[in-house]
Amino acid sequence: MTRLDRYLFRQLGIGLLAVTVGLAALVWLTQSLRFIELVLDRGLSLAVFVELTGLLLPSFFAVILPITTFVVILFSYIRLNGDRELVVMRAAGLSDWQLSRPALLLATLATATCLFLQLWLVPVSHAAFRAWQFEIRNEMAAILVQEGVFSSLGDELTVYARRREADGTLRGILVHDTREAGAPVTIMAEEGRLVATPNGPRVILLNGVRQQMDPAHENRPARLSVLTFAENSVDLASSSRSQVDGARNRDSRERFVGELLQPDPAENLPERDIRKFRAEGHQRLASPFTALAFAMVGLATALSSGFRRHGDWRPGAIGVALVVTLLAIGLSIGNLAARDNAFIPLIWIHALGPCLISAWVLTGRPGMPRR
Repeated sequence: MTRLDRYLFRQLGIGLLAVTVGLAALVWLTQSLRFIELVLDRGLSLAVFVELTGLLLPSFFAVILPITTFVVILFSYIRLNGDRELVVMRAAGLSDWQLSRPALLLATLATATCLFLQLWLVPVSHAAFRAWQFEIRNEMAAILVQEGVFSSLGDELTVYARRREADGTLRGILVHDTREAGAPVTIMAEEGRLVATPNGPRVILLNGVRQQMDPAHENRPARLSVLTFAENSVDLASSSRSQVDGARNRDSRERFVGELLQPDPAENLPERDIRKFRAEGHQRLASPFTALAFAMVGLATALSSGFRRHGDWRPGAIGVALVVTLLAIGLSIGNLAARDNAFIPLIWIHALGPCLISAWVLTGRPGMPRR
């Protein structure tokens, strides 16, 4: 690299690092608020909360890095043009391709980083996040039952214990269970014990009353049934059917690209999920190249605008409009490909097409009539 290349690369690199880290921190802060109830309602420490939500950062970086690469390159070159630095460089005999070399190198590094994130780090971190989240909400349910507090274990199960002994025995227990649609159950017991089972924790209830509201039928209205028991048990491991299913079936973000493109037949996945996984696999492979594509769009927009004495707002507006349009088109193509895999080639056209068009513009638009 020449001294000029190093000068441009240093400015672009520092700007990209600052913008990417700042935007990722902002996104992490807003998204982590969804899990604040794990700290407030379930008594988890702040360190566990930070570690849990920190596992989401690789997916944030994979999404925002192409966008921040475009923003930094576009506005850095617009600033260089406004400060007349590009005028001096062009007067020294540098072509648009020579001026683009530091930005293309930075975009290549961003593309390689996105490939590493999408192909390995994102599925690994998301799998760890879901496993930890499931353990907190289910396997740790017994630990999270607090004395004198109505503890919500999921959205459909609430447990209250008046007192908790040192040996784990619960006194004065109330359980409200709405996991069965239309038939809520309320259980009150004098005492109970928490036991660990292969399927998760259960609470054994002693000397209590079970009240269940039976749904109405055609020939009779809804009625309340009351059962007195000496011993009963309630499963605390699974607060809803969706969580049970989520423990057995991994979603697309937990799978590597090979698993997405060729799902295991032993899983007996429905055809709709197989189509979705294949489209997700191609998107996982193609999306890193959008960092290079967006960077070239920014270069083509900034370097083809020319110099204006009083500044020019049009290159920035045009570049942002182009990338926003590409992002919207990418979302539409992803949805189409998930429904019908015949549209998968559009994913690659969307990722690589802007590179070819931008390269044509940087070359001087050969074949176009000159004014």
